[in-house]
Amino acid sequence: MSYREGHFFTNEQQANFTHGHQHQSYVPIQYAELSSSDLRALWQQTLQRGMHGICFSIYEDGQKPGSIITEAQVERRIRILKPHAKWIRSFSCIEGNEHVARMAKKHGMKTLVGAWLGDDLELNEQEIEALIAMAKEGLVDVAAVGNEVMYRKELTEEQLLSYIQRVKDAIPHIPVGYVDAYYEFSHRPRITEICDVILTNCYPYWEGCPIEYSFEHMRSMYESAKNAGQGKRVIITETGWPSEGGAFKASVATPENAMRYFIDCQNWCHLNGIESFYFASFDESWKVGPEGDVGAYWGLWDKNERLKF
Repeated sequence: MSYREGHFFTNEQQANFTHGHQHQSYVPIQYAELSSSDLRALWQQTLQRGMHGICFSIYEDGQKPGSIITEAQVERRIRILKPHAKWIRSFSCIEGNEHVARMAKKHGMKTLVGAWLGDDLELNEQEIEALIAMAKEGLVDVAAVGNEVMYRKELTEEQLLSYIQRVKDAIPHIPVGYVDAYYEFSHRPRITEICDVILTNCYPYWEGCPIEYSFEHMRSMYESAKNAGQGKRVIITETGWPSEGGAFKASVATPENAMRYFIDCQNWCHLNGIESFYFASFDESWKVGPEGDVGAYWGLWDKNERLKF
């Protein structure tokens, strides 16, 4: 059975409903009517139906960016994710991150592969060269040149534009974009123009949005990026909600809120054929530093690779 808009459906009714209602407005579920066991069951059912994509969490306990990651570790995690998502997103092309696309392809998944850019120009060079090489090897379905580097103010717009153009020239047969918060695409028309595809991060949590309004806010973020793109393909490259670790303004990290956000987000994307990558697959302890306590709890699986709910 499945629960939608205050009613229980048989799986067959749900399939017919979804198939016959493309690009429909989605009415979020009335969570007050659900017991905690109903909510967990609905979360599990939503996960079992499958996601378009998921962001790959590469670091185990004791590892962090800069740690060299083995192929075996990556493949173990890809095997866990494969039944639940068609696409995998990676964030870097060096230090073992290159194994993500290779293992995803080995297991029949599609890939959104990112080159991580920052203020270290030598590392940027390694990332860009590795991304191009992987694309030429047939490992890249969509290429992302940089992730929130404008938001972090680590490169100038000119520098970023030149990296994007370089990758586009090298792999003209593969869509190339840049990942950033939804509002950057209306603020930076030159970046939006050079991108083949708009890769937008949508985080109601980090804008202090209460869970009750989070789905509508996420949808408006997507529409903002879509409007800026003027007809270009738009992919939600990250959206999610942490399951513990405290509050950010009116956004509160709890297991219930994380489940609610996942269910509404997946249902809406599924109903409207929207490509999205959920953040994240596994909890990662190292993120406590940059993001505070909540940083370690964005996964659908915990740090020991056990499904949370």
